[in-house]
Amino acid sequence: MGNVRIRLVKRTARELLSRYPYLFTEDYEHNKQALVRVTDIPSKVLRNQIAGYITRLVKRQKRLEQLSTRQELMVTDEEEYIRRIEGV
Repeated sequence: MGNVRIRLVKRTARELLSRYPYLFTEDYEHNKQALVRVTDIPSKVLRNQIAGYITRLVKRQKRLEQLSTRQELMVTDEEEYIRRIEGV
């Protein structure tokens, strides 16, 4: 089973990621430090949960970008294949 996160963690992570997309990466430790610089969250546990969820969101975004690029390449390859067949 996966981790259950409270709504506050998800909402805050999404908002911070939309405000500062260039600040966060796939590295959890880097995201923790960036979160300390950007926000003033007194709870260490909550701060770590938000940093972890931001890391997850960034990884998901990168994975989706790679998949869309692969699909574009597949479509291009299919079109090229069809052109070759029709030309023969």
